[in-house]
Amino acid sequence: MTRQRRRPTFPEWLGYTVGRPMPEDLHAWVLHDLTGKHAYTRHLIRGMAPFLPIFAAFLLFFPGPFWIRAAMTLLSLILALFYCAAYMAPNRAFRLTQHGFPENLDAPGILHATPHERALYTANHPH
Repeated sequence: MTRQRRRPTFPEWLGYTVGRPMPEDLHAWVLHDLTGKHAYTRHLIRGMAPFLPIFAAFLLFFPGPFWIRAAMTLLSLILALFYCAAYMAPNRAFRLTQHGFPENLDAPGILHATPHERALYTANHPH
């Protein structure tokens, strides 16, 4: 049995942010990353990492006044956060199965409708 590491190296983590699988000795870390406390926040941070060079280029290298460059960067950040949040569920499922875990593992703080809430919604909003 291989010894489980506590954390990935920075290059491993960067690869993980763009979809590369982690080594087997980091599967416990992956499970915690995707299902542990603050998994939603970690997902958003991890999702923004590949965009940092783009945000930096918008802010530093585009011509024009600083406030225009800052506004362009902020709008890009908001759009990137929106898509990152919108595709969280499929991304989590992919990462879980990629590392040998069931895709439907739950994480605290991720809201799912209870059967009672679903029934109430269906009763109030018939097709």
